[in-house]
Amino acid sequence: MKNCKTLSLLLILVLFTYCKSLTSPAISPGTIQKPEISYDDDEVYVPVVKSNRKQFFKDSQAETAWVDSIYTRMSFEEKIGQLFMVASYSNKDSVHFKEIDKLITENKIGGLIFFQGGPVRQAKLTNRFQSKAKVPLFIGIDAEWGLSMRLDSTYKYPWNTTLGAIRDLKLIEQVGANMAKEAKRIGAHFNFAPVLDINTNPKNPIIGNRSFGEDKVNVTEHAIAMMKGIQGQGVFCTGKHFPGHGDTALDSHYALPLVNFSKDRLEKVELYPYKRMFDEGLVSVMVAHLNVPSLEARENYPSSVSYNVVTDLLQGELGFDGLIFTDALNMKAASKFMKPGDIDLEAFLAGNDILLFAENVPLAYEKICEAYQNGLISNERIERSVKKILHYKYKIGLHHYKPIDLKNIYNDLNPTFNDALQYQLYEHATTVLKNNETLLPVKDLHKKIAYVKLGDDSNTSFVSTLKKYTEITEVTAPSIDSLNYKLKNFDLVIVGYHKSDKAWKKHDFSDIELQWLQEIAKNNVVILDAFAKPYSLSAIKNFDDIEAVVLSYQNSEISQIVGAELIFGAISSQGKLPVTINDQFKNGFGLFTDSLGRLGFTAPENVGMSPKILSNIDLIVKKAIDAKMTPGAQVLVARRGKVIFQKSYGNHSYDDSIKVQNSDIYDVASVTKMVSTLPNVMQQYDKGAFTLDSQLGSMLESFRGSNKETITMKELLSHYAKLQAWIPFYKSTLDADKCPLDKYYSFFPRTGFTKQVSENLYIRNYYQDSIIKQIVDSKLLEKKEYRYSDFTFIILKEYLEKLTGKSLDYLSSTHFYQSLGMNNTMYNPLSKFDKNSIPPTENDTYYRHSTIQGYVHDMAAAMQGGVGGHAGIFSNSMDLAKMMQMFLQKGDYGGVRYFSSSTFDAFNTCYYCSEGNRRGLGFDKPQLGKEGPTCGCVSKQSFGHTGFTGTMAWADPETEIVYIFLSNRTYPDSNAPNTLSKENIREDIQKIIQEAILDK
Repeated sequence: MKNCKTLSLLLILVLFTYCKSLTSPAISPGTIQKPEISYDDDEVYVPVVKSNRKQFFKDSQAETAWVDSIYTRMSFEEKIGQLFMVASYSNKDSVHFKEIDKLITENKIGGLIFFQGGPVRQAKLTNRFQSKAKVPLFIGIDAEWGLSMRLDSTYKYPWNTTLGAIRDLKLIEQVGANMAKEAKRIGAHFNFAPVLDINTNPKNPIIGNRSFGEDKVNVTEHAIAMMKGIQGQGVFCTGKHFPGHGDTALDSHYALPLVNFSKDRLEKVELYPYKRMFDEGLVSVMVAHLNVPSLEARENYPSSVSYNVVTDLLQGELGFDGLIFTDALNMKAASKFMKPGDIDLEAFLAGNDILLFAENVPLAYEKICEAYQNGLISNERIERSVKKILHYKYKIGLHHYKPIDLKNIYNDLNPTFNDALQYQLYEHATTVLKNNETLLPVKDLHKKIAYVKLGDDSNTSFVSTLKKYTEITEVTAPSIDSLNYKLKNFDLVIVGYHKSDKAWKKHDFSDIELQWLQEIAKNNVVILDAFAKPYSLSAIKNFDDIEAVVLSYQNSEISQIVGAELIFGAISSQGKLPVTINDQFKNGFGLFTDSLGRLGFTAPENVGMSPKILSNIDLIVKKAIDAKMTPGAQVLVARRGKVIFQKSYGNHSYDDSIKVQNSDIYDVASVTKMVSTLPNVMQQYDKGAFTLDSQLGSMLESFRGSNKETITMKELLSHYAKLQAWIPFYKSTLDADKCPLDKYYSFFPRTGFTKQVSENLYIRNYYQDSIIKQIVDSKLLEKKEYRYSDFTFIILKEYLEKLTGKSLDYLSSTHFYQSLGMNNTMYNPLSKFDKNSIPPTENDTYYRHSTIQGYVHDMAAAMQGGVGGHAGIFSNSMDLAKMMQMFLQKGDYGGVRYFSSSTFDAFNTCYYCSEGNRRGLGFDKPQLGKEGPTCGCVSKQSFGHTGFTGTMAWADPETEIVYIFLSNRTYPDSNAPNTLSKENIREDIQKIIQEAILDK
């Protein structure tokens, strides 16, 4: 050891021999000159350029002084220690931690690379280890798709292959920035990324999805964008795996891969990204363990320990003067070549600066010391690497090292805006490969659609999102024959191929899956959506029978949501293949599909909303449930055509354990007026069936000669016709004991009594005529003023049914609900839905004497067989949002024009505002004074409706927001005080929504 501290005479004798190791070119700072791109046989390549990368990381006088000061005070042992970056695991025990402590205190190692564990544990260990280091440690981590590549409880970004399908490089830069912020938060200085390997070998066992693709320009542009994002946040990048691991057939973790190309080919392809990256300021390079005969003549000699590769090529020819890392020296491609210690020495002699994952640091130190004694290593060689390391420690801020703040690490590493970026990434990546007869996006929602799953991973988000667009039947079977039998009655089959989202898992189709896919496609119209690596599709030999193919790349929750959005036209397709699958689907291929203006899904930030503020909705609903204002509720918020908040709360009732689900359907009460009767009225107006000045007597014969004959449609729809609020029609049909009279009711269906009022109660079929007669004969109010009346929409139901000869439920279903995809919206839902998916609305003790569940709560609507113009619709928040979005889009939705925009404008006008009447035509509008249906903080252009059962649907063209609130606040007693209204629960939620808007 003592001899290591004295320069031997032998060193002087051999110094000239090894001066070649000092030939990294000196480059003066200055303006970066981009190389001119040359062309050779249609191959684009970048000529050798001496890198101007120092322009990005200039050495200040203070930096140089600090480096020189540290270096001159270092012992030989401390200098050699700086060369080692050792593996550390936060999921191991104290024995391992003490081993690292010892390497820091006794062997003076210069850095750590963290592997498995968790972020909080790692941060604690980083503080511990840094406290023991005389010179602060470099901390590195492989975070190619974020910290989750190594650490649990952290955010996972898409693989590089997925990102390679994206053409908007600003998104790639943002990925890099996000990953860097998270790495920085846990004290990491190096992200060993981006991967610069060009994956031209589809069978590459280790690179694959880690590469941006097979095209060198696409790979390079993506890598530069990611580097800018990472280094722009003060974390260093490491380009890997030099000189190029993309076209290999072996995994260097287990064997030494052969790269058997000429140097000319390497110059044009594998080295292309490095030349570009060096000129853009790449800090460091990781040298791979590869057998490259054209660069290293010695047989099976790893590139990582090749002087020809590391010094002559990387530093000499390519002019790279940044930090050079070996790939992990424990990998079999290196460790099989030489033993620990020997491999470290050889790597340093080759020209590497940092020896990554050294397995035996004390032994490696002895080997380097021995080589120094023998004159194989000069002081200048040591100084060159160690000072370079110290310079970058200064540049990263380690001259003013501060321990990591351990507070709130998990939340800092998992911010909500990560999901916002993730949505954008998959929206830009998802690629359409085939689209016969423009099957995508699916326009016709009348089709019977089946879903069949292939693959062995979760499909929950995909299926649940598909079902938000239309009715989807999941079909399974034990054999392909029985499956095809079940599928024969369907118009369309969506096949989802779902494989694990873990990077190292195989995504290959099994032989049985391939057989099933081909058989399904032969007999059915098929859309295939593959949530798997692109190369997995190469196993499909015949795409002829598959009408449409979507590649979603990964089986994450958000990729599944986006895949469903694309199929139904909420988004258009934008992705381009980053690799070649077969002769039909080559690199760069991708079809464009249209957006149909259907509601989609995203994170709040993507539409200018604050998720933190929106989370306060939870508190408001909890307050309502805890105070028994309602047993449960659904809340949905959408903006700019994207659902950003959809939650369900509480239970169906106070005394059961059935939790409210997003798919449950509520009695929406008077919201029926706006989502059933009104759109049908607007459609007839659009056709010219009436004008706003048309009078009731001319529209319905029963009103001719009555006191209501001259009421205009404008007055009727504005609740400005002097009509009474309502009549308790049911009371005259009961006896003194409030029991149903036989002349009106039957306890079972029979001739003349087929309209069901509630469970085991049927009313005379033509009682609706009696309801209309009572309205015709009713007195008008003396004063013409705003008076909300159920009569309006009972009359309009009568008008629509007389005009069309069709029932209102049929009109709403066939004209709107089916094509809008409102498959959970209907009158009399027990004909289709299980009672357990419908929260009850009341324990009726005054009329029907039963629990009202699945039957309309409103008595007048019940007396019309459940189909009222003013009440009777059951729906959920997602379905109602579709109708409201159609209104926002002025009659256009899903590629269907329901009525003209001018018709919508006519109905969304307040004609009597100057006279104190806030109403539009059928739409409710914001209050003119203090009291009203809204928070008082929405625009005058906004519109909507509320319902007696505790419901609200509201939309605002100015902010492009849709807000839905559904509850069964009337359960168990509708006559109890309406505390939901008195406490302004719906309005307070609306206020929170307004406060959450960030871009007003």
